[in-house]
Amino acid sequence: MIEIGIDIGGTFTDVVCLVDNEQIFTTKTPSTKDVVGGVRAGVQRVLEMCPEALTNGQPVVHIHGTTVATNAILEGKGAVTACLTTVGHEDILEIGRQKRSHMYNPYIDPETPGFLVPRRLRAGIPERIDGQGRIVQPLEEDALIETVRRLKEQFDVQSLAVCYLNSYRNPAHEKRTEEIIKRLFPEIAVSLSSAINPVFREYERTCITVFDAYIRPVVEDYIARLGEQLDRNQSESNLRIMQSRGGITTARMATNQPVSLILSGPAGGVVGARHVAQLSSRKDIITMDIGGTSCDVSLVKDGRIELTKEGRIRGYPLRFPMVDITTIGSGGGSIAWIDGAGGLHVGPQSAGSTPGPACYGRGGAEPTATDASVALGYMNPQFFAAGTLPLYPEKAGEVVQRLAGRMELTREDMALGIHRILNAQMVEAIKLITVRRGYDPRKFSLLAFGGAGAIHAGEVARQLGIPEVIVPANPGTLSAYGMLAADIEADGVASCLNRASRIDHNQIDALFEELSRNGRERLLAEGVPGIPIGERRLADMRYAGQSYELEVPFGSEKAAIALQSAVSAFHSLHEEIYGHADPGREVELVNLRIVHFQCLGSPGATIGSGARTRGTRPTLKARRAYFRETGWASTKVVWRDSLTSGEIIEGPAIVEQHDTTVVIYPGQDAVVDAAGNLVIRTAVDDASAGAEAIQR
Repeated sequence: MIEIGIDIGGTFTDVVCLVDNEQIFTTKTPSTKDVVGGVRAGVQRVLEMCPEALTNGQPVVHIHGTTVATNAILEGKGAVTACLTTVGHEDILEIGRQKRSHMYNPYIDPETPGFLVPRRLRAGIPERIDGQGRIVQPLEEDALIETVRRLKEQFDVQSLAVCYLNSYRNPAHEKRTEEIIKRLFPEIAVSLSSAINPVFREYERTCITVFDAYIRPVVEDYIARLGEQLDRNQSESNLRIMQSRGGITTARMATNQPVSLILSGPAGGVVGARHVAQLSSRKDIITMDIGGTSCDVSLVKDGRIELTKEGRIRGYPLRFPMVDITTIGSGGGSIAWIDGAGGLHVGPQSAGSTPGPACYGRGGAEPTATDASVALGYMNPQFFAAGTLPLYPEKAGEVVQRLAGRMELTREDMALGIHRILNAQMVEAIKLITVRRGYDPRKFSLLAFGGAGAIHAGEVARQLGIPEVIVPANPGTLSAYGMLAADIEADGVASCLNRASRIDHNQIDALFEELSRNGRERLLAEGVPGIPIGERRLADMRYAGQSYELEVPFGSEKAAIALQSAVSAFHSLHEEIYGHADPGREVELVNLRIVHFQCLGSPGATIGSGARTRGTRPTLKARRAYFRETGWASTKVVWRDSLTSGEIIEGPAIVEQHDTTVVIYPGQDAVVDAAGNLVIRTAVDDASAGAEAIQR
């Protein structure tokens, strides 16, 4: 079998091909405005690298992490969407929670996503279900039909979000609404809150349903076009999509719940990072993915990827399980600029891939972090992106020098200043997910990937006192590789709001049985035949009177037994996260959740073992590079594939490979471990500096 992982970044599209779980081929192609065409070009290129596999007629599975859902929201390019609510509740989306992020700003913009569905597109439908799921007022179908017809004729509505009051208790009216719309208005897409997020809190449930409806036609069209284009490469292709929670799903399941793809792309990187860390026997890692436009950081504790159910996009609540990733606008393409007071900043504006940094020679006129790296001598101008994109160091030097002149600095000091500011921003992002949550970053390893991750990681680790940096064999394509290491997943949730001492155990057993049946049916229909289906049972719990919950494991035994263990686990988790617990206090059970999965098995070949890429191998053995400690110095240059297990490289040194550059700073050294990962060891005296950074 041929499996192809595809990750689209702001600058490059990364493609990794795994043949028979043994051979790996990788390539990078520039991202294009025609995203689907760019993906097809990358897939075609990597397939040309293993023609012997194609001649055997092997089926091809494409696993894709996409940003199309996120971009549709960020760029405001979703469908014309209307929202149907219970009459009298049309303004739930506008009212929100009455929270203000800036308490005393009289000019604050609305902090609810009313732009998705303006007031004229929100309509009340006569119907009512009470908090226990009983029908108080039947659905008035004639009023529903007339309302939808009006919305279609007046506003050419393309998608509908249906969010009736208390539908998480009884979805009958929402399901009947969907039946009517599909029969009379089949061209309109429909998202039901009872299917997307069947739990209480009306505002959050309405938000995520409207987001789902807003991106549904866009995602459906994208996946359909992608499947069609990929079929041109291989008649037996099979398309799977990475979900925000780190599992993969089929294209059909993804289009049934498009909102699950909003963090699709970055999730693959965290999954891949966990996999390569486990190969080096590391369970506690901080992942740092630096691409062309941003830096994504996340935490893996005890081998478990940290998830959140309360994510946000543009500041709006997105209540859906997703990998807990913090993103900042600090990447290789981040533009350096000077404010009105003469202060130097880097980002969040990015040069992207077009025109890109000045050193690309495509018309970029603003200095970027990549230009600074070239000016400092860290990057090989003749071997960027495996030699497929030559760099122009003179152009990088010009734009950095121009900015330096405005601050009366040398070109080298300005380039170093750009790096120091970018690194400081990354340090703060890591502190957000560690120090502010009670974790000591010095007890973790920093795993760096992305095209620029290995350039900055050594300095970031030094500032935080992190003892080591792990650089995978092919960090530039790790997000695409992570697609190949993920499980197929399907999850379901049910609301069950009651105190643990009062709840009916039979009700819990019945809800779990229904969730289990539905999840298994989905994977049997959409998963991989012959692979066992596993399940993880979870529960959202809180102390009575609290507003938000913690997720704890829930055993597979009968509820009378499993509930006691879950309550104990909740007390322990509350103590771990908040520093206190109250075992004598009443605990409430809020939601039940089941995640069904099929473990496809980790790739038998690590991405470094025999991986083949396009491009030639450089012969340069040394070049001048500029470091804070040494100034300009002749720096050893090593080709990654020439390193052997156990070999030690003393810093300062530069390790080059097809998809990235690794910088080993003065005072550090690096060793290749048995798994093929390059482990950079920071200086012993950096621990005190890390303690000071943490305190700050």
